[in-house]
Amino acid sequence: MYTKDGEKYFILDAHVALWDARPENQRNVHGKQFIDCFYDYHRNLSPASELWSYEEYLYQGGERLLHDLFDIGYVDHAIFQPARLGEFYKKGFGQTEEALAITRANPDKLTYNHYFDPRDGERGLDQLRQDAEEMHLKGVKLYTADWHGDSRGYKLSDPWTYRYLEVCRELGIRNIHVHKGPTIRPLDRDAFDVADVDHAATDFTDLNFIVEHCGLPRLEDFCWIATQEPNVYAGLAVAIPFMHTRPRYFAQIIGELLYWLDENRIFFSSDYALWTPKWLVETFVDFQIPEDMSEYAPLTTDQKKKILGLNAAAVYGIDVPAELQVANPPAMAEPQAVAVA
Repeated sequence: MYTKDGEKYFILDAHVALWDARPENQRNVHGKQFIDCFYDYHRNLSPASELWSYEEYLYQGGERLLHDLFDIGYVDHAIFQPARLGEFYKKGFGQTEEALAITRANPDKLTYNHYFDPRDGERGLDQLRQDAEEMHLKGVKLYTADWHGDSRGYKLSDPWTYRYLEVCRELGIRNIHVHKGPTIRPLDRDAFDVADVDHAATDFTDLNFIVEHCGLPRLEDFCWIATQEPNVYAGLAVAIPFMHTRPRYFAQIIGELLYWLDENRIFFSSDYALWTPKWLVETFVDFQIPEDMSEYAPLTTDQKKKILGLNAAAVYGIDVPAELQVANPPAMAEPQAVAVA
């Protein structure tokens, strides 16, 4: 919990990860390119006081994650969103076993989401069913630009993806987080395009599509989709650190999201360990849209409380103490079975 000027904020970090990008886990040059690109984002968008060395950035480990999030980062609950990247890393980029172990040891603080890749075919469907049972999945994280053999990406609208989404529906996995944001070397920019979100959200209205990084640099495309699809949400990972380096740019991002989506469909995400939540929470609570950007309304305290945690808590069914709620809390969406067109 974070407290400032007498106001208390429930903090739910909706996008965190444990990764291992050390040289011994890199399968090829692309593994180094990927983590180097991550480190460039970290170095260029972080305050000097928050910079990590390159060596510690390659692997943070579970103990440091717990400290950075819960001991000093104000976080009340966090959700793991792992990425496989099996073509670049021998054991995968996201550390499933370690992340799952600390989730099971801290169920009141952590939720573990897993991943699937529709290019795994029938075998992958069987694995998804097994993972859902063993991991008690409420959500998955998809990387549509991930490489798989000769393939360098897939779409949410692909027939095989639909088969996986149908299984998610059957298993009660309602929260589909999908990376639709800045390109990460060596992945292809076009494979992160947001257009396929529109297709899937229309055909699976009983699933929630949380678009991580809110489609950047395709913010306008994302907003036009999200305004007509009420089951599409915006994740602020990568967008929110621009408060530090480009505050007017971030003011435009949050202003557009609030205009098109409203305050109930925006999630705070640190994208740990790209950034740590402490300074992001502190800066966001203090942040205000510049007065000369009058096309956007000022940010209210209740809006900040919803974005920092109440919205994601409602979607994931996470209990929030009454004292941390707002007068008009976001409603938890009820499942609605809809046949796929």
